[in-house]
Amino acid sequence: MGIYPQPNIWQCGPFALKHALAMLGVLKDEREISKVAGSHWWHGTDELQIGRAARKFECNLLMIRRHDQASARAELVRYLRRGIPVLLCVDEWSHWLTAVNVEQGKFILLDSREKKVVTIADWPALRRMWVYHDDDEVDDTLVHTLYDLHPVVPRSRKKRSQAQFSLARARALRRSTNQQLAELWDVYLGDLLVLCRTRTPLSRKVFSLGEFLRRHEDMIIAQVDYWHGNIDTRAARKVLGNLHFVADTYGLVIHTEQEKRTIAGITAILTLWAAAAHGVSPVYGPRAPRR
Repeated sequence: MGIYPQPNIWQCGPFALKHALAMLGVLKDEREISKVAGSHWWHGTDELQIGRAARKFECNLLMIRRHDQASARAELVRYLRRGIPVLLCVDEWSHWLTAVNVEQGKFILLDSREKKVVTIADWPALRRMWVYHDDDEVDDTLVHTLYDLHPVVPRSRKKRSQAQFSLARARALRRSTNQQLAELWDVYLGDLLVLCRTRTPLSRKVFSLGEFLRRHEDMIIAQVDYWHGNIDTRAARKVLGNLHFVADTYGLVIHTEQEKRTIAGITAILTLWAAAAHGVSPVYGPRAPRR
């Protein structure tokens, strides 16, 4: 469920929907989506199948067609400005990708055929990929241009944890040092959704995970290092930094009354990471037999 390339040429549709759902805070595996959609290796997944899968996960897949590039661009930007991810079928309707934001004239895309998945395209590049050329049924000298877009719109009006993928965040995720963060995106987000809440206009007495780490990061790392006895503190700070990155992307906050619970939760997460990464001796277990 993380942000990583598709393993074959036919699963782009489920990957595109997976990425759109993840932007809305809904974590679903591409294999589950493929099963619901009825994807097959010999024909991939069309918009009707993707729509069926979207409805299964409480979203609607809209189907919008524009014939000129100006109105197509305006329609795409209108949905992205609202935080709604949009599926686009590109390369003459042969490949699905997900548009997640637009900033400074640049479109941020999640394209599962690309090695780094997170891609940035200007309008001319996106237009060339997006446009479909349809031969006229009567006049064989006439070619129509089509721009189909498919916003993924949540059915519920309930406030969701929606990602805000800025250019800076997109460029950061493209760095090789953040490859593991991208691949484990869903794991980080899943843990954070247990400890944090979505900021709303009515949120009171809340603070960001960045502020939480400013207050408690050194103490948490010192405690885990003391009780474990042998952790890489730089790597531990990287894990906490990844949590911070994902939390800020989704605008997640901590309620003041949950601060102690969050200390316990983050400490437990970091302790489990330390045990997995650096091993741990038996604790309170039976003594080894004497020789």
